[in-house]
Amino acid sequence: MFKKVDRKASRERRHLRVRKKVSGTPERPRLSVYRSEKNIYAQIIDDVNAVTLVCASSVEKDFTAAGGNKEASKLIGALVAKRAIEKGILDVVFDRGGYIYHGRIQELAESAREAGLKF
Repeated sequence: MFKKVDRKASRERRHLRVRKKVSGTPERPRLSVYRSEKNIYAQIIDDVNAVTLVCASSVEKDFTAAGGNKEASKLIGALVAKRAIEKGILDVVFDRGGYIYHGRIQELAESAREAGLKF
């Protein structure tokens, strides 16, 4: 019998596989990305101390653009990079969250690089 593939479970397995290798330190924290159907979220996390240092998402009150498109991803990438640089964070490790490096994830990463983050 044919079983339908659970896409969410597959993504979570890929994310766990990536997380075995990618970890954030106080010197080089992890830029984690989560993409839902309507919004996009980005956090910079220090895994050693288990603390979120910087976050940005398309559900914030002052964010006016639609959250589920590439333009919003560009804005969120630039916003999280700006907030990180204000806190003195320049180098990060990119955690794509089990998503392929394409579309909204790629736009967020490239705009964060253009805004000054190194990864």
